[in-house]
This record gives sequence, structure tokens and C-alpha cells, in this order.
Amino acid sequence: RDQSGDCDKQLRITKAGDSYLRRLLVGSAQYILGPFGKESDLRQHGLELAARGGPRAKKKAVIAIARKLSVLLLGLWKNESLYEPVRKAA
Repeated sequence: RDQSGDCDKQLRITKAGDSYLRRLLVGSAQYILGPFGKESDLRQHGLELAARGGPRAKKKAVIAIARKLSVLLLGLWKNESLYEPVRKAA
């Protein structure tokens, strides 16, 4: 994102960082969103993004879930906590 004053541009996703790790994250996101992915909050969010429509909605959803997965894994690693795939609704 490039935010300056009243302008808020949606920029492309960069290809910075380790290419092998990016490949693993994207492959994992495709599995999560695919037919064999187990029910989880990540899957639900990705399917909602893909359902918005458009010519590249599924591809954008995969990249968004890969990014969310990387943030989630980093948080779990730092906190040394366990992953709960589905949070209980309050």
C-alpha cells in the first residue's frame, strides 16, 4: 500500500524475500482453499475473498491467505502457542 494524503493506492504484491518460502506459503494456501482443506478460519476468509468475483479473485485470495498464514505462523512461533483452526464464536 502507498498512502499519501488523500491518495491510497493498491500496489502489487512484491516478490521480495526468500522465493522458496514464498512458494511453500502459496502452496499451503492453495491446499487450504482447495477441496481437501480442512475447515478453519483461514479457509473461511479465503473463500469469502474468492467469492467476491472478478477475473483474478481466486488468485488474490490465495496470495492473501499465504500472507495471513505467514503472519499467523510468525505469531505462533514467537508466542510458542498452539494453533486453533476454528475459533469458537462468542
